[in-house]
Amino acid sequence: MRYAIYFTPPRDHELARAASTWLGRDAFSGLSLPHVEGTGLALGEIAYFTAVPRRYGFHATLKAPFRLADGVSEDELLSMAERFSRESDPVIVPRATISRLGGFFAVVPEQPNTALNDFAARVVAFFDKMRAPLTEAEFQRRNPEMLTRSQLRNLQNWGYPYVFDDFRFHMTLTGHVDPADRPRIRSALERHFNAVLEGPLAVDHLAVFVEREPGAPFEVHSLFPIASGKRRRSA
Repeated sequence: MRYAIYFTPPRDHELARAASTWLGRDAFSGLSLPHVEGTGLALGEIAYFTAVPRRYGFHATLKAPFRLADGVSEDELLSMAERFSRESDPVIVPRATISRLGGFFAVVPEQPNTALNDFAARVVAFFDKMRAPLTEAEFQRRNPEMLTRSQLRNLQNWGYPYVFDDFRFHMTLTGHVDPADRPRIRSALERHFNAVLEGPLAVDHLAVFVEREPGAPFEVHSLFPIASGKRRRSA
C-alpha cells in the first residue's frame, strides 16, 4: 500500500467536478464517470489521452507516493496531516490556467507563486519521516540517468526528483500528447475548463490519497481543511 499527500479541491468544488468529468473518474468515490461531451473530441479520444492521470485522480503532487516507514501507522500519518493542515495557512493562486508542460497538459498558476512553492516545500520536509526509503526498483523507475544533478539529489534525499527548486505546481489533465494533436487538445481543455478557472484558486485543503495495491487507482482517503481546526472529511 502507498500513500501520497496531494492538493485537490473538495468533491463539490466546480473545478473538481469539471476535472472528474474530463478524466472520467471521481477520486473521492473511486467510481468511473462518463467523459464530458461537447469538447470537440470523440469520447474515445478523451479516454485515450486521460488514461494516465485518470488512475491518479485530479490532484497536485505535494509529497509523491510513498510506502510508510517501519513502525509508522496509517493513523499516525493521518494525525500528522491533520496537524499540518491545522497549523498552516491557505495559499491563494490569483489565477490558474491551462498550460502544456513538456508533452502533457495541466492546470497551473498563471504567474509564479512563491507562497505556493514554500508551502509545497514544507509538505515535503514535514512528511518525510513517515516515508520508507526507496527500494532499488523504485529508484530505477525514476530513470535516474535522465535527471539533472539537483533532481537526482532530490530523489536520493527526498524520494522524488521534483521538489524544492525543481518543483512546479500542476494538476495533470492528460498523458503525453503528440505535437500534431496538441492544438485540438488544448482547444478542448480550454472549452471545458475556462469557465471554472475565471476566479482565484484557493489551495485550502490537504488530501491523503491511497493506492491500496500496486497499480490500483489512487483514491482520496481523507481531506483536511487547511487552518480550519476542523476534523478531516473521509472519502
